[in-house]
Amino acid sequence: MGFARACSVALVGVEGVVVEVQADLEAGVAAFTLVGLPDKSLVESRDRVRAAVVNSGAEWPQKKLTVGLSPASVPKGGSGFDLAVACAVLGAAERIDPASIADVVMIGELGLDGRVRPVRGVLPAVLAAADAGYRQVVVPEQTAGEAALVPGVSVLGVRSLRQLIAVLCDEPVPDEQRAEEGRPDPMLAGLMVPGAGLGTGLTRGPAAGDGARPDLADVAGQERPRKALEIAAAGGHHLLLTGPPGAGKTMLAERMPAILPPLTRQESLEVTAVHSVAGILPPGEPLIARPPYCAPHHSATMQSLVGGGNGLPRPGAVSLAHRGILFLDEAPEFSVKTLDALRQPLESGHVVVARSAGVVRLPARFLMVLAANPCPCGRHTLSGEGCACPPSAVRRYQARLSGPLLDRVDLRVTVAPVTREDLMGRGGRGESTETVAARVREARERAAERLAGTPWTTNSEVPGHELRTRLAAAPGALMAAERDMERGLLTARGLDRVLRVAWTVADLRGAARPDASDVAAALELRSGIPRGVPLGAGAP
Repeated sequence: MGFARACSVALVGVEGVVVEVQADLEAGVAAFTLVGLPDKSLVESRDRVRAAVVNSGAEWPQKKLTVGLSPASVPKGGSGFDLAVACAVLGAAERIDPASIADVVMIGELGLDGRVRPVRGVLPAVLAAADAGYRQVVVPEQTAGEAALVPGVSVLGVRSLRQLIAVLCDEPVPDEQRAEEGRPDPMLAGLMVPGAGLGTGLTRGPAAGDGARPDLADVAGQERPRKALEIAAAGGHHLLLTGPPGAGKTMLAERMPAILPPLTRQESLEVTAVHSVAGILPPGEPLIARPPYCAPHHSATMQSLVGGGNGLPRPGAVSLAHRGILFLDEAPEFSVKTLDALRQPLESGHVVVARSAGVVRLPARFLMVLAANPCPCGRHTLSGEGCACPPSAVRRYQARLSGPLLDRVDLRVTVAPVTREDLMGRGGRGESTETVAARVREARERAAERLAGTPWTTNSEVPGHELRTRLAAAPGALMAAERDMERGLLTARGLDRVLRVAWTVADLRGAARPDASDVAAALELRSGIPRGVPLGAGAP
């Protein structure tokens, strides 16, 4: 009787569970049994593994073979277990030394010819293996760079099962045929889900030196919305842009990713892990360094927005926008249930999706930008033009953005129609993305220095208790906000959010703490009621 074991990883959402793959050979009628709660794609690995082993020049054992996946209570799916199953079988058959694979984590799909194909979710799988104490992993060669992002782990990238057998047995490693230069590698087929990035409106942040990237200076006029955009980027505050069609709401949102600072190392790993699981991680770019930008269409379902799907839930748009921007254009056109589903992740920074197959916790700390017309025809607030919508239609349209959702939006700005002078450039071009991004970066650095030693990095994450005690504003600065709260114009959550915005305004002008003018600016940006505070772009 032969026995051997190897290790692989089962992904539950964006978290991994190390699975021990055990192979047992005993006398009896030749059969291959796979146990341990596998799904359809994993059950099919029996045929893939058998063909791959035979076509790799190894002998398939003609005995009763049982492969167990432990712990058996964890649902397992996907083709990433193929490599571990094959090595466990070869170890039980004594083709390779069982001791050499006992503590090695193997991730990869096997083709019928023995080639190792890349799979999704390599980074979170290797992170889970490292957390469990494993220090050696074997992955497909195409995803070795992604696995190498995890510190303290030795990564071996292989192109075929033949190569792995040779390495484990100290034999000469055979060369495998590579794709011709200039032609796409067929082994990468399936690594990215076709249409996944396009279907969610996901695009990566613009690369440095890309001459086609949108510039904030292209936006004509709109000084107050531009300043609100800067404040939102500096503090991570949610933003609502309201205005008629053609005023520039979408242009402003599309230029926001470029003014956000680059992701830190930890944030990059978090974002890359989510994108790897979702199958939208670009080949050749194992680490995402820029904040993502996700703009789903208003016909998106609740499951596509917050996560879901058959079996264990998969990341939705809110998770794909983690540490980046979620832009909801034509926000009132989204279903009311879909919009209200955003209320939990907006507060907690994660989303918990429960299905019959299990409960998954997905990261979802994003900056939300909403764009909305004032009414169905879009001309409700335009002077000199009549609105074709009856008052009841206007009220119903505006009520699609519920009060509890709007209470979580820190900045609400009206985008006025562009004047002829601004459009023809007679008023001069506005500040460039580079100039605004520099101020945002400096404000973020001030906030990070102030919040050093705490679990928070931006002003939008600081709890209200800390803002009212340890990080208090200047004496008398909150009088206007307290009056609004007494009149019922501001909720307790709203007061905390006004304080967060006031801290960001103070950081942008280099002040040690917010004063009455900063709080007044935050109140004006939240309520839209003028308070006599200048908010021009670049104003100190």
